[in-house]
Amino acid sequence: MVRRFDPPARPWLAGHRGADLAATPGAVIRAAGAGTVVFAGRIAGRGVVSVAHAGGLRTTYEPLLVADRHPGDAVAAGEQIGTLATGHPGCPVAACLHWGLRRGADYLDPLTLLGLGRVRLLPL
Repeated sequence: MVRRFDPPARPWLAGHRGADLAATPGAVIRAAGAGTVVFAGRIAGRGVVSVAHAGGLRTTYEPLLVADRHPGDAVAAGEQIGTLATGHPGCPVAACLHWGLRRGADYLDPLTLLGLGRVRLLPL
């Protein structure tokens, strides 16, 4: 982990809407869970794949050198969806995967899918 999820105080403010994971260029990137590819293409010059999952969740993976899937493709948990490219801004190593998670318009910590996210206690 080289950068944790850091949501902005307001949707229009700066923040980090995902987690950056150190890896090597060309590393195989796999889907976090079963779902359907809803986007596979380039945004701002970087390869991006987004997968819609049950319960309204969507995971996003970037920067990908090669996307192995196309919109409409079904993917299983752990199935290869692409290979990692270099050049993620702020990455202190050769390559970093930016892994994002949303439910609707709300950004969530993707590490919660692994049971590793931050815990917040709310009043009853």
